[in-house]
Amino acid sequence: MAAGIPPRGMERTPSVHIVGIGTKKHPQSALEQAVESMGAHLSAYTSREHTAYYMKTLAKDLPKAVELLAEVVQSSSLSEADIELQRSVVLRELEEVQGSLQDVCLDVLHATAFQGTPLGHSVIGPSANARTLTRNDLVEYINSHYKAPRMVLATAGGVNHDELVGLAKQHFSGVSFEYEGDAVPVLSPCRFTGSEIRMRDDAMPLAHIAIAVEGAGVASPDIVPLMVANSIIGSYDITFGGGKVSL
Repeated sequence: MAAGIPPRGMERTPSVHIVGIGTKKHPQSALEQAVESMGAHLSAYTSREHTAYYMKTLAKDLPKAVELLAEVVQSSSLSEADIELQRSVVLRELEEVQGSLQDVCLDVLHATAFQGTPLGHSVIGPSANARTLTRNDLVEYINSHYKAPRMVLATAGGVNHDELVGLAKQHFSGVSFEYEGDAVPVLSPCRFTGSEIRMRDDAMPLAHIAIAVEGAGVASPDIVPLMVANSIIGSYDITFGGGKVSL
C-alpha cells in the first residue's frame, strides 16, 4: 500500500512490526500457529514509497492466506504490552543499522539526492521516534493511510483470478474509501538534486562511497532496458571468488 515514509513534519513514524503482535481474532501465538500450520511465511516491510504485508504459501491455502492478511492489515490488536515489546525490537534494529556504515552511507545519499522531500528520509527513522511512539500514533496513522484507493492486493503463482477477486470482496470490502478531515494525502513529485555531502573521520580505516544518477521513472520506456543493464552489471565484491563481478 502507498504508506511509506511520511512527509516532513510528522513527528513519529509507525512501524510494520504490527505484523508480529497478533490480531483481535488471533493473538500472537495463535497467529503464528495458523501460519505455521500451513507451512507458510508471513512478514512485512516498509520502503521509501510503500508498506507491504505478504505471505508465501501453497496455492490451495490462498483463502486462509488472504483472510490472515486482511486481519493483520485491518484488525491488529495494538495492545500496549505488544507495542512495548516491538518497540525494543525496533530499537535493536536501529542500533544495527546505525552500526552499518554501508547503510548509513546510503541513507546519507538519499538525504542529499532527495533533500527537502520525503524520499530523503531514512526508512527506519530516528531512535527518538521509536522511543516516543504511542498507541494513539499507530491508530491515527493506520486510520489515515490504510484506505482502499491506496491499497493493492497482488498474487503470483497458481492463483485463479476470479477466486482472488471474490476473496478480496469478502475480506477487504470493509476498508474505507473516504479520508477524514484534512487527511487526504498530498503526493507532490519528489525532485532529484545533484549535490555532494562528505562526512570525514580520519580515524576510520576505510572509505564508504555512494554515487547516484537520476534514472528513468517507472512509466518511462527506458525502465526495462535499464533494469536489464543493472542485472548484467551485477555487483562487485572482492570476497566473491577473488573480486569477480557477481551476477
